[in-house]
Amino acid sequence: MLSLEIADCCKALKISQNMVENSQKITADSHQEYLLKLLKLEIEHREKTRQNRLIKSAGFYTMKSLEAFKFDEVTVPASINIDYLRKCEFIRDKSNLVFYGNVGTGKTHLATAIGIEACKLGKSVKFFRTAALVNKLSEAKKAKELSGFIKQIMKNDLLIFDEWGYIPLDRDGSQLLFEIISECYERKSIIITTNIEFSRWTNVLYDEQMTGALIDRLLHHCHLLIFNGDSERMKNSLIRQG
Repeated sequence: MLSLEIADCCKALKISQNMVENSQKITADSHQEYLLKLLKLEIEHREKTRQNRLIKSAGFYTMKSLEAFKFDEVTVPASINIDYLRKCEFIRDKSNLVFYGNVGTGKTHLATAIGIEACKLGKSVKFFRTAALVNKLSEAKKAKELSGFIKQIMKNDLLIFDEWGYIPLDRDGSQLLFEIISECYERKSIIITTNIEFSRWTNVLYDEQMTGALIDRLLHHCHLLIFNGDSERMKNSLIRQG
């Protein structure tokens, strides 16, 4: 059968078997038009496959869409707009985003949604809960694999640190986190979600001088979004409905 021969050719050329299916679906008025349509479908397939691979490797805890997020109770700085976030132009600018507000106001939703948009644009992303990242860094240090682990992290275009400051860190953990921020400075983009104002970060990181240096690096190229609303989880909870 021709389809089997086409499949063999695809395998030899390292082309996806998706091309075999598409070859039977296309109609065209000329050989060139047929070939063009077939190649375009293959490009679309490869792009979708790459997007899915990037999204999977990012490590998002849940899937969230930008379309489902409401900016009604978010103060976006005048220097940017929603389209700037949607197009992930801050990654191009090597800028950072800090989402500050009460628990349950949508910070993680927006960070995840922007991360997924970045993946769709072909950017590599890593999503971490901050405490979990520090634990991984500590484990890598004990195993004498810290340098390799940091190199892997730094291969990404965007790093998302969720729940920053929710759990106080010890001195070693703070130093490891500082090392990551320093490595990213003017090289990679970071999104941080937090309910702790900057003046209280010393309580989380313990060392005042290191905290000041970390904030200085983080905020040098940064956009601060304020989440003003009440907790959506509390609004929808059975306790509030009772």
